[in-house]
Amino acid sequence: MSDHGRPTPRRRQRPEEKEEEDKISSSSGKSVAAKGTPWWSEKRIWAAALAFRAANALLIQTYFNPDEHWQSLEVAHRVVFGYGHLTWEWKKGIRSYLHPLVFALLYKVLGFLRLDTPWFMAKAPRLLQSLFASIGDVYMYKLSKLIFDEHVARWALFCQLMNWFMFFCITRTLSNSLETVLTVVGLFYWLASSGSSKQLSVASRKLGLFIAALACAVRPTSAITWLYVGVLYLIRTQSRLHFLFFEVVPIGFNFFSSGGDYYGTHPWHWYFTQGFPSMLLTFLPYAVIGILKSKEWSISGLIAWVLGIYSVLGHKEFRFVLPVLPIALIFSGYSLSVMSKPDLLDMKRRKSRPGNKCPSRVQLAVLFLVATNVPMALYMSSIHQRGSEDVMIYLSKEAHKGKVRSILFLMPCHSTPYYSTLHHDLPMRFLDCTPSDTKGILDESDRFMIDPLGFVMSMFTNSSLPSHIVLFSSEEKQLRELLISYSFDEIKRFFHAHFKVDRDLQASVVVYALT
Repeated sequence: MSDHGRPTPRRRQRPEEKEEEDKISSSSGKSVAAKGTPWWSEKRIWAAALAFRAANALLIQTYFNPDEHWQSLEVAHRVVFGYGHLTWEWKKGIRSYLHPLVFALLYKVLGFLRLDTPWFMAKAPRLLQSLFASIGDVYMYKLSKLIFDEHVARWALFCQLMNWFMFFCITRTLSNSLETVLTVVGLFYWLASSGSSKQLSVASRKLGLFIAALACAVRPTSAITWLYVGVLYLIRTQSRLHFLFFEVVPIGFNFFSSGGDYYGTHPWHWYFTQGFPSMLLTFLPYAVIGILKSKEWSISGLIAWVLGIYSVLGHKEFRFVLPVLPIALIFSGYSLSVMSKPDLLDMKRRKSRPGNKCPSRVQLAVLFLVATNVPMALYMSSIHQRGSEDVMIYLSKEAHKGKVRSILFLMPCHSTPYYSTLHHDLPMRFLDCTPSDTKGILDESDRFMIDPLGFVMSMFTNSSLPSHIVLFSSEEKQLRELLISYSFDEIKRFFHAHFKVDRDLQASVVVYALT
């Protein structure tokens, strides 16, 4: 994108460069099917992306962030089925129902078709998100093609599909996942308006604004992204008042919404030194090279802006900056695209040594990226922290058989999914962690973690016993004798993790039942 906000025109190629690019395009799949449909048509790309993301969704069997369940599916379940826990944010009215209503509609359909079985209740929401994710993949391809060209777009799509964190996160039912899709789609229509006729330009820009407003409604902090885009446009446009009062205001675009309180947990530089580099992983050097070589400072500036603003805020999480990960991967695609176009000297050398079968630089790069991202994606998606998901699916099946009367979760609050996965209206209790208005007051979850034995002894003395107890193996060591003394026996154990994250190693999730 040029300094005026329009896609940079491609320079005129020399004949030998054009000939070589045609060879590259042909070898990378730019051919025509028997009926004349290009292999790289957007319909084919979307079909392939949809199949990939559906498989992606089914492979996700691990627990990442409580909001995936407690701030979306749990709320949707309550709306449709009449029971489900609302956290303190919903009781205070600081959350928008727009995102949960997407899944409420899904639950309504499942209930109507009598498909609200344990498998569908666990898998269907992520399969729905996989549909949105595939649309994001297509528009990421279109955005790359708009900013650069089709060759770059193909490599950018490869980067998007291979990146471990995108695979790990984009099909989860987090508001950040849908926000990411809306951001990419909105940016495409916003930038596409620069190269259209006047009438189409206004229509495309309004569509981009509408999608931006939708992204902010889903997650108010999305305004950070669109503030950057809007300010750039205001600096360059001659009709600032018309843009503000006749395009932005009627759509109700709000840059200053707040999604809630933030709590300091990481140093200010965390996104630059740990967070975003971890998300990009081995794509990081290619993204940096792509930014420097392409000189698309406006679009790369968006990444720096978002990381910078979120660095000022106290509470930091990987998922908060997910919307700019596709932008960084576009630049990785640009770097690979440049690498895949050998110069004339390399072409002559290969012709003079036909027996040389050494892999090219780009082939080595592809092997390196696949080898470093695919294992990471599969491990994090299907192995690390899967006990939290497995135990709820198990309890759902047991409840369906009438074997569960009530459940107590003796673990840090929100460590598992809840009614949205169990899908049975029976008494459940978890350790509350609602923020106190008085500083220094520990919540139930904190008190339990400090003294598990004392906390549970007091709880058992003052309340009735549940039929089932769920806890991590790290606390089970201290509570096992107490549970046995109250006639609880271990009935199931689920692997959870090989290494600790922010607490002691929670190697497994254990279920005890009252005998």
